Parts: sequence; structure tokens; C-alpha cells
Amino acid sequence: MQNLTKVTLALVAGLTALAAPAAAQEVRAAGAATYADLVDLADPADLVIRAQIRDQALLSPERAPGVRRGYGRLYVEARTQALIAGSAPIGESIRYLVDVPLDENGKPPKLKKREVILFARAAGRPGEIQLIAPTAQLPWSEEHEARLRPILAELSAPDAPPSVLGVRDILSMPGNLAGESETQMFLNTDGEGPVSITVVRRPNMAPVWGVSWTEIVDQAARPPAKDTLAWYRIACFLPDGLPADANLAQDPTSRAQAEEDFRFVQQSLGPCRRNRS
Repeated sequence: MQNLTKVTLALVAGLTALAAPAAAQEVRAAGAATYADLVDLADPADLVIRAQIRDQALLSPERAPGVRRGYGRLYVEARTQALIAGSAPIGESIRYLVDVPLDENGKPPKLKKREVILFARAAGRPGEIQLIAPTAQLPWSEEHEARLRPILAELSAPDAPPSVLGVRDILSMPGNLAGESETQMFLNTDGEGPVSITVVRRPNMAPVWGVSWTEIVDQAARPPAKDTLAWYRIACFLPDGLPADANLAQDPTSRAQAEEDFRFVQQSLGPCRRNRS
């Protein structure tokens, strides 16, 4: 194995910077990555690589600051099997750092010859990559790759839904009939143009709702299908509760209706399950 002094300070510093917010992120059981787990990894990654580990070395604690308790940091040399996504050139051999759980004797798992999926960005030196989180490595399997490919295709599409940052405004308006109302919710995003959710209630009918990803508020819009990028953007990033200052209604009845419709949308979306904690 190459001398560990060739692990550059930039590579160590880069992973250390990620460790504080992301050190606890890991898939707790092999093969148990949820849809949200996969998008969490794929979305910020410039490179998604299938690789086979050729060698590993456990860094000493003084060379691995920020590692969570029960984990160790490995220096890994791997052989590129395929570039699943990304356009940056990578060589046949790559080097990176990854945090892995240690056993009761303080030993890391033996990963030599195992195939993995890496979610990374270029580290600035030939042959080096930096994982987007300290544990952004999954065991490769045909199932994992098959589930990833449609996610990557959605993320790279020109009309990909933008990331949702929260609720900007919500307003519920009563209709002309008892039990009739329409609630419009506008979301903050990291892209251009508003995203809106509309909830329509009619007497003696089940409430219906939909999301519009354009400037047009469309009553004919429908909810996003589960385990799609549009579903993930909303289900995984709506706040747990409606911010009080986002509710624009003045009268208590309309404010209460907005709260109820917000909860209705959340329940309809279902939980955003993650196995990376």
C-alpha cells in the first residue's frame, strides 16, 4: 500500500470539515437504504462511482479529528469499476477517506475486494476524491445501482424540482358554501419561481390537493407519487409545524383551516423515512 504520508492535508481537512454536521450519517444496515437516503447522497454528489476496494489502512486518532465515537477513519485505495454519474475525469485508481464503525476490539471491517458505491467530488489532486459526507459509501449491489439510476436521471433533468427550503406563505379562503374552502401554500426553494400547494375542499367530498412547480396555481394539479424526486422535495423538507408568521389569514377560522390543510398535506405525503441518522 502507498505510504500514508501521501494522504494530502487537503483530503484530511475536507473530510474533517464534513464530520461535524454529517458524522452521524450512516446506513445502519447493509441494503437498508431508503429512497430518501439515496437522494440525500446523490443530490450533492458531483461523482457517483462504483469501485472495488484494493487496500485500506486505519488512521491514528490524531490524524482523524472529528470522528464520532465507535468509528474509525480509513484511508482507502480502490479501483474504479464504473462512473455511474458525473463528468469529471477520474482514473482507474482512486484514493479517499471514509469513516466506518469499529468492532468491540476497535477493529474496522475488512473491506478489501468489496465493491462499493461512492458519493463524492474531486479533491483537487489526480486520483483523490472527497466523499460528500464521512460515511458516504454504500455496499454495491445490483439493487442499489438499479434504484439509483432513475434518481440520478431525475436529478439531472432540466425540469428537476428545486429543493424546498420551507413554507413562505399560506392562506385559506372560505367558499360560498358551508364546508367549502381553498388553501394555497407557497414554498421557498433554492431555484427560481414559486412552488405552490393547493388544497380544495367541497361539501360532501373528500379534500383534494396538488402541487404546482410553475408560477401558475393549478387546481387540477395532483400530489406527487411516492418515492419520486417531487415527493422527496416536499415530504422530506416541509417543516414539522406551520410557521406562525407564514399564516396570512386574519380570522381564527381561516387560520385554523390553513393549519388543518397543512397537516392534511403532511399526512397524505407520508413520512420521509431515513435509515441514515
